Amino acid sequence: MTTRTERRVGRTGGLIGDSPLRPDGIPKLKGEFEYAQDLTAAEMLWGATLRSPYAHARIVSIDLAPALAVGGVHAVLTADDVPGRGTFGLEQPDQPVLAGDYVNYWGEPVVVVAAEDQDTARRAAAAVVVEYEVLEPLVDPEEADRRDETFRRMKIRRGDQDITGDVIVDGYYEVGMQDQAPLGTEAGLAIPDGHGGVDLYATSQFVHVDHEQVVASLGLTSDQVRSHPTGIGGAFGAREDVNLHIHLCLLALHTSKPVKMVYHRSESFTGHVHRHPARMWYRHHADMDGNLLRVEAKVLVDGGAYASTTGAVLANACYFAVGPYRCDSVTVDGVGTRTNNPPCGAMRGFGAVQVCFAHETQMDRLAAALDMDSLDLRRRNALATGDAIPTTGQIIETPLPMTEVIDSLVAMPMPDATISDSPLSLPGGTGLTTEPTDVSRGVGYALGIKNLGFSEGFDDYAQARVRLTAEGATVETAAIEVGQGLVTVLAQIARSALGVSRATVRNVDTSMIDSAGSTSASRQTQLSGGATLEASTRLRARILHAYNGDDLDDDGVWSEGRLVTPMAEITEGSWEETATFRHPATTEPDENGQGVIHADFAVAGHRAVVDVDPELGLVRVVRVDTAQDVGKALNPQSVRGQIEGGIMQGVGLAIMEELIVEDGIIRNPNFTDYLLPTILDAPEVEALLIEKEGSWGPYGAKGVGEPPIISSAAAVAAAIRDATGRPIDRIPVRPQDIALL
Repeated sequence: MTTRTERRVGRTGGLIGDSPLRPDGIPKLKGEFEYAQDLTAAEMLWGATLRSPYAHARIVSIDLAPALAVGGVHAVLTADDVPGRGTFGLEQPDQPVLAGDYVNYWGEPVVVVAAEDQDTARRAAAAVVVEYEVLEPLVDPEEADRRDETFRRMKIRRGDQDITGDVIVDGYYEVGMQDQAPLGTEAGLAIPDGHGGVDLYATSQFVHVDHEQVVASLGLTSDQVRSHPTGIGGAFGAREDVNLHIHLCLLALHTSKPVKMVYHRSESFTGHVHRHPARMWYRHHADMDGNLLRVEAKVLVDGGAYASTTGAVLANACYFAVGPYRCDSVTVDGVGTRTNNPPCGAMRGFGAVQVCFAHETQMDRLAAALDMDSLDLRRRNALATGDAIPTTGQIIETPLPMTEVIDSLVAMPMPDATISDSPLSLPGGTGLTTEPTDVSRGVGYALGIKNLGFSEGFDDYAQARVRLTAEGATVETAAIEVGQGLVTVLAQIARSALGVSRATVRNVDTSMIDSAGSTSASRQTQLSGGATLEASTRLRARILHAYNGDDLDDDGVWSEGRLVTPMAEITEGSWEETATFRHPATTEPDENGQGVIHADFAVAGHRAVVDVDPELGLVRVVRVDTAQDVGKALNPQSVRGQIEGGIMQGVGLAIMEELIVEDGIIRNPNFTDYLLPTILDAPEVEALLIEKEGSWGPYGAKGVGEPPIISSAAAVAAAIRDATGRPIDRIPVRPQDIALL
């Protein structure tokens, strides 16, 4: 089933399939929503961080006296003041809380300060005198590979390794380092409880894993630290890793006062991980009919100084290196390197974005070599239910409408072929750099596939609690709302499953509920939504049983699916249920990367239309159309919002967003020099939702957050290639990659 139409949009309430207004929408619009940056507490101090000015150096000495002499300073702490484990890390604890002997990347924290106001804290941090012995940084990931400075190596071997096709195409591709660029910078507040413990309110995507790392470094017991979900201004992977969390707690416990910290924008660029830059080598083999016979690839991603999620990102890149296509002979080698570049980790699409650009460019080149339409080639080789994932051999047992995605894209109307002469519509904008008659238009297609949830045997689950009172239903969860609409969807699930008209979502801290897992990997709707549905279903069953509810028509509790017994009567008892929902079991890969690695999959396709000024290398993305496998759209408007936002990030990666790193130093850590698409850069978007219910999400829903970015950037690059005839083997595409010099 496909749909282009919105379903009901209500001011309050809303069931599955509706698009109710977000409960946090109006407060955010009016500036009344409380973000982490807005938190305050009585007698609050401010924290600041002194960071390394070098990508690699030995710390010879640290003189704290100048900072301690600044009036209003309450604490100046170094690595020696960390009472517990001196390191932290999302997958392995390899990153120092504060650098002690060496600094391994530009911007690494060395000293933290607490003072009576923010300016004083920053002045005191700047007053600390650190003597460094500057060392030669390792910044080339290929050199790191040669030196075996790596976080992970992967080998995937499937099928006959000696197959050779009638037609062979080779390619080398690069993807630059992209920043998540959340509107809100890293921020938080730590409040000591007066009994040796602390409450932490900080920007996060996964409060329970933050909690584990904070507890270990503070040397406290688990119950002494409580990590609270907090208002957050965007994430996209940037909030998965700990940054200021431990620093805040150290300062709060040392001073016995609340401590707040807010990164300024340039500091934020060093304070969170980024998308891994990648270098990829590919060879595709096909027969004369266009059947894909063999794919060979090497994928190299630069993890930077510390591990973060490099191992998992590399795995995803390798597992989806072939894309959504059948192929029985595959060789993939993957390397995640350790360098002195800024640490890289999770960002929307998590490895699949980088390889999508490569495998889709290869498919276009293969189609050209075969003199075949590129969509016909893709359709001929498209994966479907019952096929094996080409890299792992895992059989796809769930709906995978790849062919329907392709056919939907073809059927969508193209924009008017006339190139507008409006200055705002030209590649040069109001600069009027090129006459409309000199502008070239191109069309490009790309398809992508992504796993849903965590993989490789990870025990992925979420817990939710549903309470029913006279006021309605309340869903309690530690799942983080980062702007994606989870706070709306969980309430819709509770209303639909319970048959109540009122439901709200309440975020609770780590002491009150078990983990909901990370708000990442397109997993929260399926897992936290699944837990909410299960808890609501159990609660409904308990109430029916208590009211002799074997017969809905006779017991008077529900009628036609709606709760009609007065709520005051229902709530005489204790009506709450807690449920833990797990995704289907996965396995760790064998020595050749084979196994049931993933819990489920989603696919999407994009068609981009671009106008290009070939003389100056300027690009205007006119339109991006998409068809996406969503399982079931629980909230169609929210799904469309995710799709449109992901496409904008894909446009940014394709033509402008890149952190420029030279000798390990970020040269453009600000929004003046790190370019982001604005509303003037936004293309027209048509999104077609393909609803074929998934196997384990609530009501058949699939996660929708990541597929929009995976193939949108590749489609834009393909359209530029079509418009210019230039190779375009690197994104972001730079003017010099296009201009006819």
